[in-house]
Parts: sequence; C-alpha cells; structure tokens
Amino acid sequence: MHIGDRMSSKPFIKDRKAISQSAWLVIVAVLLAGVIGLSWYFQTAQQAEQRVLTISTTTSLYDTGLLENAIAPAFKEKTGIELHFIPKGTGAAIQDAMNGAADAIIVHARSKELDFMEKGYGVNRKVIAYNFFAIVGPEDDPAGIRGLSPVEALKKIVEEGRKGNAIWVSRDDGSGTNTKEIALWKKAGFNYSEIKNEPWFRCTGTGMGKTLNYCNNVRAYTLSDMGTYLKYRKDGLIDLDVLVDEGEELINIYSIIVVNPEKYNKDFDGAMQLAKWLVSEEGQKIIGEYGVEEYGRPLFYPAVEVLEKKSGDIYNWIVKYGFIEDNGVWSECPEKYRYKANIEFFEVKI
Repeated sequence: MHIGDRMSSKPFIKDRKAISQSAWLVIVAVLLAGVIGLSWYFQTAQQAEQRVLTISTTTSLYDTGLLENAIAPAFKEKTGIELHFIPKGTGAAIQDAMNGAADAIIVHARSKELDFMEKGYGVNRKVIAYNFFAIVGPEDDPAGIRGLSPVEALKKIVEEGRKGNAIWVSRDDGSGTNTKEIALWKKAGFNYSEIKNEPWFRCTGTGMGKTLNYCNNVRAYTLSDMGTYLKYRKDGLIDLDVLVDEGEELINIYSIIVVNPEKYNKDFDGAMQLAKWLVSEEGQKIIGEYGVEEYGRPLFYPAVEVLEKKSGDIYNWIVKYGFIEDNGVWSECPEKYRYKANIEFFEVKI
C-alpha cells in the first residue's frame, strides 16, 4: 500500500464515525418521538373514555359542599362518571339546561320545574331530598318576629320596615328560594313586585351565601335554606339567628330532572344513572349523613323513605308542595313527562 493510500484512509474513518453518530442520533430521535406519540395517544384515549356529566344546579346545594364533596366522588367511584356542576339560582340553572349546557338539573322550585318539562326540555323528574327554609335575622330581632308563623312574621317585618326599624333582603334572582319567598309574600297579602321597591326592601340578585353575608353586614332579615345557613353559621361567616322555622310552607324540596334527549344530544343514559343512584339506598344515605359529623345535624334529608311510607306530616307536605297533578293523579312526574324509564322508577304516586 502506498503512503498516499494510508493517508487517504484516515478521513474515511472519521467520516464513518460521523455517519455512525448521526445514525444513532436519528434512531434516538425516532424512539423519543415514538414514546411521546404513544404517551399522547394513551392520554387522549383515556380522556376520550372519561365520561363527564354536566349538572345545572341551585347554589344552595352547591354552597354547602354536598355536591362536590360527597355526591360527586361517591358517584364517580360507583360508575366512573365524573360530575361537573354549574351552580346558579334555579331559574338561571334551568335556563342553562334549556340552552343545551347540561345533561340534567337538580333544583327546588316546582312551578319552574313544571314549566321546564311542559316546554319539552325535561323528563323523568324525581324528588331526591328536602330540608326547610327559615327566616333568619339579627339576634336582637328589631321587628319582633321570633317564633311567629311565616305569614305573621312577614307582616311584622313590613310594619317595622316602613317605620325604619327593619330591613328585608331578597335574592330577587329567580331562584328556588326567591320563588318560595314570592309565594310567602303573596300568602301574607303583599305583591312582591310592588314592595321590593320600598326603601326598607333590598335585593342582591345573587346566591344564598352572598345574600347571607350581606344580611349579616347590614343586620337584616332574609329567607334562607337551612343547609346554607347552617354551614355559614358554623364556619363563622355570619352570626344571624334562626327566628322563624316552623310551618309547612317552609318545606324545601329538591328534584333531579333529566334533559330530554330528543331536545338535545346529551348523555341521557349517564344522567339516568345519576337519577337512579341518587334515589338508591347508597345515594340517599350519603344525602342524609352529609353535615351530621360537622354540624350535629344533616343539612338535607333523604326523601325516598318518607315517600315510600306514604304517611306523616313530611310526606303530606312533600306531596302538597312537591308533587304535580295530572288528570287527578299526583306524582313526582306525570306520565306525559316520562321517557324510557321503567314503571318502578315512578312508583311513588297518589
């Protein structure tokens, strides 16, 4: 071999090493891309398989933590379905569902629920729980309503309010609580749309928690669901007292209504799973136990057992204020609003 040939072989060896390094870099890059691609694929597939139900609901259920802290995790563990909540007043929650934003609603205003179903948006209504409203206010009770009936208390508040001795605060947001309040004012002989313009009457246009905070700041009276009141009082956010909490008019009834799949392409099967689970033994137990350990009493009471017994004051009040009449039959959901659900699901009727 010539000296020139030996000399020419050195750069060739260097080039071969460079090519070898480049090839390894390409291989490593391809492998990394493959790993990243597979990771993305499995992550995307997992996300695609994750079912999520969107529930429009009232702030009184959401503010207490019942939905997110108790119902959602237990339901996901049971079914694998994740629950996402949109908390608003009942009127706004129903409107969201009418706009196609939800798979089901959980609310507490029978008249608005009936309208929702009559317009074809909701089916398969079930009563799931109840508690009570209360008139709450300052401990010194400037209007002197402590222990009165709801109607007499409101009359007294009007009298003292017009004298400058009391303030009433209304949510005025179309919620279930606001709907109950309007009915109570009517029963007391007052037109809500008129008295709310008087100087002693104030409106927040917001949820229960914020309304309670406002009442606490201005030392006013308001109508509150008991669940939200107990949580805010226990958490030290308010120091208002319960002044009126007796009377059938104050019962507060919660229902779930599934969005009609013929109106919107929603997860009807998933929403029905939720409805059935909420009225199952497990679901009712979770509702009934929520708040007992922390507050010494439940924030909400399960309704199924009461309805199955078909006797007692609570049963009669739920029927009177929570059932719907159709052709002489009172039930949670008249037959014309039922959709692909077996008869056992609607067995409670009179």
